[in-house]
Amino acid sequence: MVYGGHPGGYAPGVTDSRPEGTLSEPHVTLDPQSLNPVEEKLRGPLEDQLSSALQAATVKIKQRYAGESVDQVTTMLLDQAKAGLHPDIAEGFHPDHQQLRHVAEAIVDRAS
Repeated sequence: MVYGGHPGGYAPGVTDSRPEGTLSEPHVTLDPQSLNPVEEKLRGPLEDQLSSALQAATVKIKQRYAGESVDQVTTMLLDQAKAGLHPDIAEGFHPDHQQLRHVAEAIVDRAS
């Protein structure tokens, strides 16, 4: 996911670190064009923290998956990822919905 385009928040992009593209290890990437100078200086650690929270959420949702729809899993991923972040960071975390949905689709497809 690429962050950007969301005033007052982070709009992340999510990519998969695995070549087969299953989004099992999503990685958050911040769009440098959307960051203020302070955010730009913190870009690497912030990307790491957001990626870690999203990866942990992905693992938890996979383990708990019980036939929910892709839309439900998308919401669960966002809620779980935000729960793993400092409240100030969680408040600004607005990932690209389509890219987050791809992660949810991978969870649902894998369970099928």
